[in-house]
Amino acid sequence: MNQLDALKQFTTVVADTGDFLQLAQFRPQDATTNPSLILKAVQKPEYAPLLKDTVAKWQGRAMDEVIDRLLVRFGCEILQHVPGRVSTEVDARLSFDTSATVTRAERIIELYQAEGIHINRVLIKIAATWEGIQAAAQLERKGIHTNLTLLFSFAQAVACGQAKVQLISPFVGRIYDWYKKQGGASWDEAARAGANDPGVQSVTQIYNHYKRFGIATEVMGASFRNVGQITALAGCDLLTIAPELLAQLAATEAPLQPALSADAAKAMDLPFVTYDEPSFRYALNEDAMATEKLAEGIRAFAVDAVKLEKLIQAI
Repeated sequence: MNQLDALKQFTTVVADTGDFLQLAQFRPQDATTNPSLILKAVQKPEYAPLLKDTVAKWQGRAMDEVIDRLLVRFGCEILQHVPGRVSTEVDARLSFDTSATVTRAERIIELYQAEGIHINRVLIKIAATWEGIQAAAQLERKGIHTNLTLLFSFAQAVACGQAKVQLISPFVGRIYDWYKKQGGASWDEAARAGANDPGVQSVTQIYNHYKRFGIATEVMGASFRNVGQITALAGCDLLTIAPELLAQLAATEAPLQPALSADAAKAMDLPFVTYDEPSFRYALNEDAMATEKLAEGIRAFAVDAVKLEKLIQAI
């Protein structure tokens, strides 16, 4: 049995791509997208007709509506290739506006419903700012499920659990990137691999906290740099993996055992933690890595949203 099939026995495998034509070979349960992945996909010749068709159909509408319709079009295509859910992201430029995020999320859901897609097959992706988490709490109360992204810190995860969000996406690879850059010449790749990888350690802490205290929010490790990070989180609720790394797992026959266990977490002696807005903001501020990576992630998604708008305007 290859490692991908082994991983699927104890973790839900999600494909991290906007390239729905790639999905069939890996048979993931769910798929996630973000503005950068959609931007990458629409620049490929095989997706040009889909982009042109969507733009032509909704020409004259506000740009934000055309973008949402394009994202939903991709989401609907992806849902033809996966049995589970697709994550569709709210514009990152709304990351500090709770009410605008809620409004945009509701429209995305309405567009999916107009295409005959059940609400339970869509996760609305929102950046895990304080405002984003509050928007997610409102949406969850309305039965709209959310995926909180750009999550780099334990404080963000705790606040998401309190908000009863459906799922969080802690970014393993970006945490690793930050610590590797900070380490500079003294960084020891071998010593910081596997269970000692700072990104892996972050997700492990979050997973154990959730399982220990019966928090129902699903943990989906994201943004992997290598297969070692994935295998060190085997047993996590879900892992969203880029096609290149899915291919590496499928090509490897080495045995794979779960690294995380809900039963083991339940027996751990861990402190219960909660946050209100001031304590959340302070805890996030104390975490230089999470503060920098959250800001950088929002900026990068916003840049790609603008590039996507320019592509649409050019058509």
